[in-house]
Amino acid sequence: MSFTIDDELWSAVGDPIRRRMLDLLLTDGGGTSTTLSARLPVTRQAVAKHLAVLDRVGLVHVTPSGRERLYAVDEAQLARAIAQLSSVGATWDARLRRIKRIAEAIQRNQES
Repeated sequence: MSFTIDDELWSAVGDPIRRRMLDLLLTDGGGTSTTLSARLPVTRQAVAKHLAVLDRVGLVHVTPSGRERLYAVDEAQLARAIAQLSSVGATWDARLRRIKRIAEAIQRNQES
């Protein structure tokens, strides 16, 4: 199975604060910038900016809730990201197996 790698998506999840936000949203079933900022070492304004990045790449979706905006992880987009990561991992596993075979062949030839 081959996937096109979404660089913007991986750039978004490359930030440790955004990864922690996704963890919190998954654990809690959603949250607001206020509830997230209470659990993260950044301001509410910084949380809002990080949430905007996650929203832009589709990893979260937002629902207005009174004066706040409730964010939740988009499970379909998260599944797509996981599939991409699995594809990249499988590709690298195959490359590493080939490198190992080449190195073992070189070593056998040197021992002969």
